[in-house]
Amino acid sequence: MDSNASTLILRPPLSIQNDIEKGQPVLVFDTSLLQKQPNLPTQFLWPHEDLTCITQDELTEPPVDLKGFFNGDKEAISLAASQIRAACSNHGFFQVINHGVDSIVIRAAHQQMDAFFDLPMSRKFAVKRKPGSVWGYSGAHADRYSSKLPWKETFSFGYSHENSLELDVINYFKSVLGKDFEEAGLVYQKYCEAMRNLSLVILELLSISLGVDRSHYRKLFEDGNSIMRCNSYPPCREAGLTLGTGPHCDPNSITILHQDQVGGLEIFANNKWQAIRPRPDAFVVNIGDTFMALCNGRYKSCLHRAVVNKEKVRRSLVYFVSPKEDKVLRPPEDLMGSEEARKYPDFKWSDLLEFTQNHYRADSTTLQNFAYWLLSSKNTFN
Repeated sequence: MDSNASTLILRPPLSIQNDIEKGQPVLVFDTSLLQKQPNLPTQFLWPHEDLTCITQDELTEPPVDLKGFFNGDKEAISLAASQIRAACSNHGFFQVINHGVDSIVIRAAHQQMDAFFDLPMSRKFAVKRKPGSVWGYSGAHADRYSSKLPWKETFSFGYSHENSLELDVINYFKSVLGKDFEEAGLVYQKYCEAMRNLSLVILELLSISLGVDRSHYRKLFEDGNSIMRCNSYPPCREAGLTLGTGPHCDPNSITILHQDQVGGLEIFANNKWQAIRPRPDAFVVNIGDTFMALCNGRYKSCLHRAVVNKEKVRRSLVYFVSPKEDKVLRPPEDLMGSEEARKYPDFKWSDLLEFTQNHYRADSTTLQNFAYWLLSSKNTFN
């Protein structure tokens, strides 16, 4: 670790004192300290090719209106499916409006996120993510990587579609953060329930858009175990040298995101990076690697990134929709023509999750490299 990095280890929380005493390098993403650095620490510097074309261009495709779906309007459902087909065949991204999620629930989820990220570092480190896990707090993913660190903090937890009536989220918040976060647990329990319901609607529309049994993907994910993540991107005065999240495709199936009004999400569409202007009434939907495999590559896993703001903190709510870990995943039979070759092997979500958590940093070629890794260790391609 260079001299810049060592200056980050200042007044560390007691929970990481043992790591320091053992000689293990620990980077604490404490922006009150980072802002006092004369230069951006080298771990946060991104290669020039990842920073090029920080754009002012905006993607202006119309959002998908879900009102007709809820009303059973066949013409509106057909239009929504055609919009999704066009977007997902091109870049794997669309937005949905009239989605049925209560704005009060969304607003409360953003407010509770502020309450968590404003906690002292010692409280946040008390719930830090354990190696190989996707649950808990992470500062700049410094527990996993030593370079190209994202300028962000995250707090993640799980939600079971199958056990949606149980109070798993509330119990998790109470157990790791204490009784003063019971209300936050209740808010996120409701938010996750809303995301589960919305995800099943989107999955049904994806089935319709692909011309397969409209219940196929919905049934596949009804008992899934999804991941909820809160993201915080603090302001950075050298924002042009770093990224909040580097260019990557999500390894999960679909991602449902709600961003605040600061903005920063960019997707790679039409051979260039394009910004997504925040809409408080809309959710962003990204196709992920797992769904790309489930449709045999007909739809693209969305390549995207997040830039940081020089003056304002940006926060977003992200729901990663995933199937049950032990399900064997393959495209539906009625999607595949008799002569069409399989592009990806059968796999379990647990295998891809292990690959990205323990072996490979998610990027634009994750699925391809995962397939190579899987085939080298298991003979599952048929």
